[in-house]
Amino acid sequence: MSTYVYSSSPHIKSSATTKRIMIDLCIALLPACIMGAVYFGWKALLILAISCLSAVAAEWVFLLCCKKKFAEIIREFDFTSLVTGLLVGMNMYATSKWYVAILASVFAIIVVKMLFGGTGKNIVNPAIAGRIFAFIAFGAAFGGTFCVNPEAPSVSQIDITHTFQAGATPLGALYNPNLQNSLSNWDLLLGTGVQGCIGEVCKLALIAGGIYLVVRGVLNFRWPLVYMAVTGLVSVLIAWIDGCNALDVSTPSFVAVEFGKAWGVFLPSILSGGLVLGAIFMATDYVTTPNTKLGNYIYFVLLGILTAVLRRAVKGEAVSFAILLMNLLVPLFDLYIRRRPFGYVKAVKEKKVKEAK
Repeated sequence: MSTYVYSSSPHIKSSATTKRIMIDLCIALLPACIMGAVYFGWKALLILAISCLSAVAAEWVFLLCCKKKFAEIIREFDFTSLVTGLLVGMNMYATSKWYVAILASVFAIIVVKMLFGGTGKNIVNPAIAGRIFAFIAFGAAFGGTFCVNPEAPSVSQIDITHTFQAGATPLGALYNPNLQNSLSNWDLLLGTGVQGCIGEVCKLALIAGGIYLVVRGVLNFRWPLVYMAVTGLVSVLIAWIDGCNALDVSTPSFVAVEFGKAWGVFLPSILSGGLVLGAIFMATDYVTTPNTKLGNYIYFVLLGILTAVLRRAVKGEAVSFAILLMNLLVPLFDLYIRRRPFGYVKAVKEKKVKEAK
């Protein structure tokens, strides 16, 4: 009788189950949700609750339609749909319509997750896809729209205002000279006076959640830092190029002067918009990131470059679109950048063997 035991993977057992990781993610997201409710009031809590309930209900209804027993669904519930619903809600505005939160959560769960096979089988981040779906499909109902003041005396003095509380974001002010931003970096870090999505305003709360995940061993701190640092550096480079293009090249030391000014964009570009939320909680999704360390470095560097370039192109937020586009490239990273098998020894070429003899 053989003394060997044959079994399928995984062969390394660990306490890091999917359920435990998802619970840790829920805990890490709570500070940002609480701060969103503090800044935006009960409407923010309502949107978060609607998104979470819709996501969980969508998963359960889908499994029931697949003739799975309700008791089995409850027993195997791994909290992935709850995390997706929570992230969808955090990417909504407090003024978003209730039905947008429902449809975005259902789209994220049914179309992006369950139809591709369920947990671990999705090719893009469900929460990201849900947010983009809401943004494209509903427009004003997702968060509002800019309007031009007809009383502006001239086109050059157009007064652009927002029809709802979540407008005139600091990120928009970075790229649009018609929008005024008087917020400091401390304001952006703490979220005081910042307008935006529910879960993205208080960066300190998001960072605290990220630190919790690092301590728990859920998150590798390298990847959010690489993503945010590259985005900030490329934003500085773009601001420097824009500044130089606006000056006469014969101006003495114009390159050095503009480069010094451009560095003022570094921190605001990181602390504005949804970069911190996306970098810590969505871009680092296990399923939609490469399997190798080299692949991850390339992935997050390219993600940072793409985010900064898209922000400059649209003069606004583009983190969700950048993450979605890079998610689609992950299979190529895994195809061409492969992990070396344990115990692998590179074969010696036949020519070298003959020379050795």
